[in-house]
Amino acid sequence: MDLSLNIFKNKNVLITGHTGFKGSWLAIWLKKLGANVIGYALDPLNSEDNFSLSGLKNSIIDIRGDIRDSKLLNEVFKKYNPEIVFHLAAQPLVRYSYEHPKYTYEVNVIGTLNLLEAMRNCNTTKAAVIITSDKCYENKEWVWGYRENDPMGGYDPYSSSKGCAELLVSSYRNSFFNPEEYSIHKKVIASVRAGNVIGGGDWSKDRIIPDCINALELNKDIIIRNPKAIRPWQHVLEPLGGYLKLGINLLKYNTKFSGAWNFGPNSESIVSVEEITKKIINYWESGNYKSINTISTQLHEANLLNLDISKSKFYLNWAPKWNVDKAIEETVKWYKNYHNGNVYDLCVKQIDEYCNT
Repeated sequence: MDLSLNIFKNKNVLITGHTGFKGSWLAIWLKKLGANVIGYALDPLNSEDNFSLSGLKNSIIDIRGDIRDSKLLNEVFKKYNPEIVFHLAAQPLVRYSYEHPKYTYEVNVIGTLNLLEAMRNCNTTKAAVIITSDKCYENKEWVWGYRENDPMGGYDPYSSSKGCAELLVSSYRNSFFNPEEYSIHKKVIASVRAGNVIGGGDWSKDRIIPDCINALELNKDIIIRNPKAIRPWQHVLEPLGGYLKLGINLLKYNTKFSGAWNFGPNSESIVSVEEITKKIINYWESGNYKSINTISTQLHEANLLNLDISKSKFYLNWAPKWNVDKAIEETVKWYKNYHNGNVYDLCVKQIDEYCNT
């Protein structure tokens, strides 16, 4: 992972959703690269997540704000003049989207609209990386990976909202940030789609890693509701490394790297929820699990998801470094050590190990 260009050093970088799982890891990595990090997000979920335990609020500009609040967001752009934006603020859960569909669309679609408008009105902002999801595609449950130019879709509100966000980004790219008119607007945007991301510091509801860790810490059986569902598992540092490489290229070469990008694992890391659970138990060195039958009441979730990452490999020279076993090993290592203090250093150590792999 060649990030030795130091292109982020002393640059104002805005991260929306920096209190979240992926956002907190990205903020730590960008701080390590010398960036002036401005974070805009809601409060962290709890006192034990990565943002809280790493003490990030003391080392970055930490702003509390709702992505739906366009007035406040525009004020942040005007005050801090970010040169590049990583937009991660989102409602990220499928099952929660069934309970709160309106909120999900407001955050994931209107929130993205607010971000794009703020960028459009800020002369200093040159680039944006908009994070969506692998679930943005029209999922046909086929075995080969989705390419960046496959149709958008989404069965459930969450997946649909991410497809909508992608269409919105495409519209703004064509209408306001057209690559052929770059000399006029001097802005470039890209959207990115990752697989099922795991790593230390995620305590979100209805996610397999937090569910496993919570059960293991309490010495209870792990309950899994959809054991045969197959997902593209990857450590959080995998897509973040891709986002950073893409950001570097957007700042250096602008329009050549405009568009959509997939950052997923290699095929051997596309495995079932049950297999992931067994691997977690193995690295934790104790524990049991139970599958529960929820067929009669289970809300629809995709069973098979896969991304084609050829474009990122060819044009960005990006490729996965850690397979599913290494991803699980490093994830378990975080959860086994977070009680010992200095989580920031623990994260930096894993980032260093990833970069040096």
